[in-house]
Amino acid sequence: QVQLVESGGGLVQAGGSLRLSCAASGRTFSSYVMGWFRQAPGKEREFVAATTYGGARTSYADSVKGRFTISRDNAKNTVYLQMNNLKPEDTAVYYCAVRNLNIVATVPGGYNYWGQGTQVTVSS
Repeated sequence: QVQLVESGGGLVQAGGSLRLSCAASGRTFSSYVMGWFRQAPGKEREFVAATTYGGARTSYADSVKGRFTISRDNAKNTVYLQMNNLKPEDTAVYYCAVRNLNIVATVPGGYNYWGQGTQVTVSS
């Protein structure tokens, strides 16, 4: 099993920034994708960003391109999501996920392990 613990969420004004972190522990794989999804009230969980093990390939949802940056520190089994120029529509619970293949997927079903989520609220 893999345990994922997110941190860094909170309340921020529109235009502000937050940095989310997700630390993985337990069983590890030789290479794996780490990603972020989010889910707003009444909406389906949606893809935000993901990165391959070596960081050679990253993928972003169109809605966050140019504002969010995903990065990872494999020595710490940790992935980060730097979120800049936040908008009220970014308000959601953000989830970290691990896929035990080193190929990016953009749908929730492509991931094998999930964190409990961290709330991000952006006020206007």
